[in-house]
Amino acid sequence: MRRLVLNASAKVNLTLEVLGKRPDGYHEIATVMQAVDLSDQVVLEDARALMLETDAALVPTGADNLVMRAAALLREAAGVDRGARIRLAKRIPVAAGLGGGSSDAAAALWGLNRLWGVRWGGEHLSELAVRLGMDVPFFLGRGRALATGRGERIERLPGGGGYALVLVNPNIALPAREVYGRVTEAAFSDGSRVPAMLKALERRNAEVVAASLYNGLETVVEPVWPVVGQIKAALASAGALGAVMSGSGPTVFGVARSLDHARQIRTRVARASWSCWSVRTVSGPAVRLAG
Repeated sequence: MRRLVLNASAKVNLTLEVLGKRPDGYHEIATVMQAVDLSDQVVLEDARALMLETDAALVPTGADNLVMRAAALLREAAGVDRGARIRLAKRIPVAAGLGGGSSDAAAALWGLNRLWGVRWGGEHLSELAVRLGMDVPFFLGRGRALATGRGERIERLPGGGGYALVLVNPNIALPAREVYGRVTEAAFSDGSRVPAMLKALERRNAEVVAASLYNGLETVVEPVWPVVGQIKAALASAGALGAVMSGSGPTVFGVARSLDHARQIRTRVARASWSCWSVRTVSGPAVRLAG
C-alpha cells in the first residue's frame, strides 16, 4: 500500500457540561459528541521523511502541527523507520469548536497504521490518541459517544437516529485553551444535562433532541464574543428547532427537521461574514476511506 485518501469528520457537542476544576488544572467535563459529514481530506503517501502540506494558510506544517505529532508518535511507538507525505485539504474551520485538528490527527494515526503495516488495534491507537489531545480518541471510533473526565474517557453510544444540522461559523478563531482559561464556577453544572440528552436521543426525534441541547461554555463565550448569541438568534428566527454552541466555540449549530429544511435555514442565515453548512450526522466511522 502506497497511498490512502481519507475523510476526517468534524464533530458537534450535543451537550457539554463543565462539572468542576480538577487538581491537575484541567476541567472535569461530560459531553455527548456527534460526528457530522463536514470533513477534511487527508492524503497519505509513502515517503522517506515525514512532511505535511496543506491548502490552509493559517495551519502550520511544522513538527508542532497535531497531524505531524500524531505521525511522529506512531512512528516512534511502533519502531517504524519510514516516512510519509501528508496532504491536508481543510474544509473544517480552524479553532472553531468542531474538532478539525483532532480529527485530522486521528486520520493520520488510523491511516499510517495501515500504510506502514503496523496493524495495531483500536485500543492501542486510542492510547496514543489520548497523548495528543482529548478529542482525538473520539474520532478513532464511530459517530456518537459520551466523553467524560477531561474528555479522554470515551463510551460509544448507539448511532440510531440521523439528524440534519446547520453549522454557522463567524470566521473567528477561538482556541479552546483561551476559553477554558476564562471558566469560572458560573459555568459549572450538576451533570443532569447529559442524561437528559441520552434519553432524548433514544426517542430519535429532532424536536426532543433540540430541546435538550446545552453547552455550559456559552456563559463564558457569549459575553466576550456576542456574535455567538447573534448566530443563535438568527438560527431560531430562520426556523431551527434549537441551537447551541459547539465545543469551545465559536461555531453554533441548529437542528433542522430534514436536510431540505437545513438547506433552507442555511440560506436564511447566510451573511457575508459567516460561513454556513447544512450537514447530516454520521453514524459510521468518523475517519473513513474516501470514495
